[in-house]
Amino acid sequence: MSHLHEERIDGTQVFDGVLLDVRRDRVRLPDGGESVREYIVHPGAVVIVAVLDDDRLLFENQFRYPLQRDFLELPAGKIDAGEAIERTARRELLEETGYEAATWRHLGVMHPCIGYSDERIEIFLARGLVKVAEPSLDHNEFLDVLTLSLAEAVAAVRDGRITDAKTITALFWAEKLLAGDWD
Repeated sequence: MSHLHEERIDGTQVFDGVLLDVRRDRVRLPDGGESVREYIVHPGAVVIVAVLDDDRLLFENQFRYPLQRDFLELPAGKIDAGEAIERTARRELLEETGYEAATWRHLGVMHPCIGYSDERIEIFLARGLVKVAEPSLDHNEFLDVLTLSLAEAVAAVRDGRITDAKTITALFWAEKLLAGDWD
């Protein structure tokens, strides 16, 4: 165990919502003192770099209420309880874009909010895409599907049109893999 480890003494649930479970724990610090840690327990999510046969990537434009604006993002979604992560990726890609993929590769994981959440986002690369249906969105979900080349997507990160952390991280992985720099 790391010499920086903080041990939970006790804790309480502050809020239990549809998506978020907010906790407040009292912890013992590495120097023996005590402090309070507030954090969100999250079920986890997936993000998919979906590559079309012409090498363009599937993107979504979606309004995100907390920031009151549209965001350009890769397809993504929450992991349901007990659901395998690749199953989540397949389900989300189909529901949000209408595409299925012949090949799937798990690239890695990211933790977008390490200071206040245990959320993890599993990153997938999907290839051999076939449009099999129209998107089948949740009743409260609205988005537009579009495509960008990898170069256009990287340019959108650079000029600030893409600011979503999961999308930026997944594009970093995709850029390295698609260029042959990583296995």
